[in-house]
Amino acid sequence: MELMISVKGNKYTVTDKKQQRLLYTIKKKAFSSGRYVLLDASNYQLYTIVQTSDDRKPTFSITHNDAYIMKLECKSLFLDPTINVSGKDTAGTKIVYDIASKDHRDFQLLRDGLNVGKLLVHLTVSGELQYEIEIEDKVFDDYIPLFAIAVDLTFGNINKGK
Repeated sequence: MELMISVKGNKYTVTDKKQQRLLYTIKKKAFSSGRYVLLDASNYQLYTIVQTSDDRKPTFSITHNDAYIMKLECKSLFLDPTINVSGKDTAGTKIVYDIASKDHRDFQLLRDGLNVGKLLVHLTVSGELQYEIEIEDKVFDDYIPLFAIAVDLTFGNINKGK
């Protein structure tokens, strides 16, 4: 599966890279809160990502129907930038991902230590960031685009400055 995530203010659009059709919209829930909701193409709310700390290394939680399912935690900002994801999906299956990079732009998606895809950061001509996710179909789930939101909120300012 290949996705493109475009940023427009406080809204992200997720499109299928090959078919150019809108799959999801991610919107900021309220003013000055770190809460974003993932909506499918028919505007049904699937997941919510919330920034739970404003520390130097931010943390996030993902909820489904207001029930906590996973935590995303920045382990390193500069040396080997990494976000760890742990929790359970909606079926109760244990999830462990690492979103790891060497340069803040080319991230590897590792599930249980195995490479299952990548998340690439692109700087557009207008100065906005755009994200590309390539992930194996067998591990794809609807919450995967929220990984790009965590990368944007954690490393976005660093990438805009490059």
